[in-house]
Amino acid sequence: MTLAAAGALALAAALDRTFSEPPTPIHPVAWLGRVVAALDARLPDSRGVGVALAAVVPAAFAVLLAAPVFAAGTLLPRSAAPAAAAAGLVLFVCSSHRMLLTVAGDVLERVDHDVDAARRELRALAGRDAADLSTEHVRSAVVESAAENLADGLIAPLLGFVVGGILAPYAGLSAAGGLVVAAGAAAWIKGVNTLDSMLGYRDRRAGWAPARLDDAVMWLPARATALLLVAAGWRRASTGPVATLGRARSAARVPDSPNSGWPMGSLAAVLRVRLTKPGTYTLFPEGTLPTASEARAGVRVVSRAGWLGFGVAGVSLAL
Repeated sequence: MTLAAAGALALAAALDRTFSEPPTPIHPVAWLGRVVAALDARLPDSRGVGVALAAVVPAAFAVLLAAPVFAAGTLLPRSAAPAAAAAGLVLFVCSSHRMLLTVAGDVLERVDHDVDAARRELRALAGRDAADLSTEHVRSAVVESAAENLADGLIAPLLGFVVGGILAPYAGLSAAGGLVVAAGAAAWIKGVNTLDSMLGYRDRRAGWAPARLDDAVMWLPARATALLLVAAGWRRASTGPVATLGRARSAARVPDSPNSGWPMGSLAAVLRVRLTKPGTYTLFPEGTLPTASEARAGVRVVSRAGWLGFGVAGVSLAL
């Protein structure tokens, strides 16, 4: 079964490389966002509502996206190929690599000649008020967000897919059944991330449960992303990979989030720069904010780390 799952992962990587993202009108994650927004508008802002949403919404999204994989395996039970193709499509819509790189590159391209346009474009990457950010702070935000979104948008669903694909045979599931579990795991994690991004704010009572669930789910992906970023870019650092990870670990404690500091700190350590969210946190205050060339180098490191993540996931499934 793991070979079928590795094939599904390869398909997802190829689709990401070729198409970047499905069109918004048919994108399941966009559908999920509209459903969450509609529920949020109609339900009271309470912890109980947040707990219910955290329990139901990601699970329902997982079932919805795993259903085509199940159907493919049921209709053509003699071959795992149809279920693998369906699972690859699910992983594709639940992960994002090329789009992240494209948006980050666009912001960096614009910031040098139209900082206002870059501030507007930054909203697609970073959930912060960019109206007063300087050119240097926009570059810092791009580097931070590219690293953090790599964890949320790619490594987390990949990890869920891999864990589901590896563990399914031990539960006695067929190849098709394992693909259903793997696809459902990736979709569930994407549902958790999406719910947190929409509701998980300190001023929202309904956001407490989604935020805590996201903290738990992202614990391992954030640290795996840190390892991948250091592996992809440690030659830029002034120290070896172990020392670079040590610097990243110290920076990871600075933000309030138990997870976001790991990918951000790793990329900052690799680039040897200071990253800051004004009024909130500063990583490596002794350094300087990224220059244009350093920020672009950071996006390239994120790109390599993403492809390395695909490779590690594929090898893990094929072994």
